[in-house]
Amino acid sequence: MTLVLVVEDEPQMVRTLRINLKVRGYEVQAAPDGRTALDLAARRPPDVVILDLGLPDMDGTEVIRGLRGWLGVPIIVLSARHGSPDKVAALDAGADDYVTKPFGMDEFLARLRAAIRRSAPVEGGSAVVATDAFTIDLAAKRVTREGADVRLTPTEWHLLELLVRNPGRLVSQRQLLREVWGPAYETETHYLRVYFAQLRRKLERDPSRPRHLITEPGMGYRFEP
Repeated sequence: MTLVLVVEDEPQMVRTLRINLKVRGYEVQAAPDGRTALDLAARRPPDVVILDLGLPDMDGTEVIRGLRGWLGVPIIVLSARHGSPDKVAALDAGADDYVTKPFGMDEFLARLRAAIRRSAPVEGGSAVVATDAFTIDLAAKRVTREGADVRLTPTEWHLLELLVRNPGRLVSQRQLLREVWGPAYETETHYLRVYFAQLRRKLERDPSRPRHLITEPGMGYRFEP
């Protein structure tokens, strides 16, 4: 059974999430603050984390950083903060998705399922893709370059994985934004420019002349092995 850790200080929101998750077969743990969440996660690592940013003892981004020090499971932020800087800060800290309150439960549950699917290990077939510059192990969620591990944020990994699973094919900007950030972000193309620049700096031999992470201007991105 999938264990969901809900980090939220509003009792009504916790109750709503608990009811909707349990009826769909999820096991739920709840933490009213950041310290309790970190303690629960250390004692019994969850399969996915649902996190409010406005916690009574610390900012939610601190909790994300604390979890990301050792935990690679999906983290979905639920927050009343609608500003772009808050969203970018949470995503950069290691969140996988950001949902603003109020939200539709059906869409939220769909995004939860998508996050869990993306984190599932690859079954069957070759999970290792090698280029002349770097190697990607999809099953282990690991990237190496010249024999050394390359540290990617969860967002960087999701973007890279989507391209690598479609070698040689154009993946549209809209599809990337929808899969990684959700349907509400389909026009936020500047996110892609920022993250692909970061990926190229980490992976390409010459980031100014990429050979593997190719931009198709105005359309999307393509992975060339």
